[in-house]
Amino acid sequence: MKIISWNVNGIRAVERKGELDVLIETEAPDILMLQETKASPGQLSKNLTEHPDYEQFYHSADKKGYSGTSIWVARIHSKAATYTTGMKNFKDVEGRISQLDLGRFTYLGVYFPNGGKSEEAWKGKLVFYDKFLKYINKLRKTGRTIIWAGDVNCAHEEIDLARPKSNMKSIGFLPEERDWISKVIDNGWIDVFRHFNPEKVVYSWWHLVSRSRERNVGWRIDYFFLDNKLIKNVTDIAYINSQMGSDHCPVRLEIRT
Repeated sequence: MKIISWNVNGIRAVERKGELDVLIETEAPDILMLQETKASPGQLSKNLTEHPDYEQFYHSADKKGYSGTSIWVARIHSKAATYTTGMKNFKDVEGRISQLDLGRFTYLGVYFPNGGKSEEAWKGKLVFYDKFLKYINKLRKTGRTIIWAGDVNCAHEEIDLARPKSNMKSIGFLPEERDWISKVIDNGWIDVFRHFNPEKVVYSWWHLVSRSRERNVGWRIDYFFLDNKLIKNVTDIAYINSQMGSDHCPVRLEIRT
């Protein structure tokens, strides 16, 4: 199974640039998780809602042009697929989670809050972190096999951003956020890329205005996590740095299911 996660920073824009088609034609993923779609289905083209090769599920934010997630499933798998928005006891008005259940597997595509707009937004980010970890731990206890991915909006360790010393007090690299990722790992969830590449420097997000992608001054804030019992099934994990169209690049996981 090939699964790709990508923060597209506006699905209509990435479609207009032709880059979404490039990714699909090049990679042909079985499951495509998209974050920051910034649109409701009524605003989308037929290609984005009735793709010939994929069944598409959208969880849009109440606020137009903001946040949102989506999961696309190749039609060869989609007959057995069911979709929900996840975290049933959490009122998600920002479309932050799209959940796919397929056989014994649950796939979660997540766009975590940035938390940088205000003190309230920062506190909301920490609440979301806490509730999400409780949710996936509880889901695992029901017997589901879980793979989750997305824009976590945090670089975990110094290796995960180009300029750690100058960002020690920056949102996305604060101790509380980094400690949460450590807690996730302590709870038996594996950062797949770092597990296989403990010393490899790679980034998934670059600041567009400063043209930092050209200089590769970036942050690794997009991840795949899975339960530690699944790590033996992974056959490949990679960041597709060559893929353009967004300020993030996609992450690809290949795994035996």
